[in-house]
Amino acid sequence: MSRINHKECPVCGSTRLHEFLKNYDYSISKEDFDLYKCGDCGFVLTQDVPDAQSIGRYYKSDVYISHSDTNKGFTAKLYHIVRAVMLAKKAKMVESIGEKRKGKLLDIGTGLGYFPDMMKSRGWHVEGIEQDAETRKRAESSFGFPVYAPEHIYEMQDAAYDVISLWHVLEHVHDLEGYMKAFARNLADDGVLVVALPNFDSPDAAYYGRFWAAWDVPRHLWHWNPATFEKFAAKHGFTLMEKRPMPMDGFYVSMLSEKYKGNEKFSALAGFWRGLITWLKMLNNTDLSSSVIYFLKK
Repeated sequence: MSRINHKECPVCGSTRLHEFLKNYDYSISKEDFDLYKCGDCGFVLTQDVPDAQSIGRYYKSDVYISHSDTNKGFTAKLYHIVRAVMLAKKAKMVESIGEKRKGKLLDIGTGLGYFPDMMKSRGWHVEGIEQDAETRKRAESSFGFPVYAPEHIYEMQDAAYDVISLWHVLEHVHDLEGYMKAFARNLADDGVLVVALPNFDSPDAAYYGRFWAAWDVPRHLWHWNPATFEKFAAKHGFTLMEKRPMPMDGFYVSMLSEKYKGNEKFSALAGFWRGLITWLKMLNNTDLSSSVIYFLKK
């Protein structure tokens, strides 16, 4: 297996990377992975991660719900309930901020295709990008819109999408530079880039430390907070239009984090309480949300 050792920060270019947190893949491989932090801008990355050709096996598990669609266990059932509620909310947010009720949408990391299907039902022309071949086939079969392999991102030329969306995807992408260039090239002049990311500056992240489920190493290669992501977006020519919280993420992440701490019996109750604390704090400050949605324009 080939691993990637980063020598410089992808946000600011600094070579002052230092060990930040020893971490562990609690959900699938049970392997150790270290997090490193940039001494200049504060960006955090997973060091010595498997390369793009090797990382696939770290997704092969029923616990990876976005691909397996499993309904086993309380946390998985909660995930499905929250997803059903949030799909319509996401669609309304995209339409209100982009000020378009119909158009052309590309969903990156589309998984089983639920979000593009929601947009399709609202009159949008939709396409998806998904890395896993089996998941691509399931999405196309279930919903009837094209889902391409990641290579398609580099093949597109001025596709003029009104919306390009990444819901908890950019943290998984090996080629950040190539993807951002493709987004700039293929987003319409008045289009919107929607990026949802975990936030390591959230209260739940601070509370759980190395047990915080949204570290999710090694699948999460990069770890953002609002300051580092806004700087990264500006570096690639994007301007922030608006930020919105993802209010339910703190509950789900906290319940998983309790399990990683070994609190299987009371994970739902303790996780709900911790999620509630994060939710209350982010009411007056989106930058404290467990996950943040960024709406960007060129």
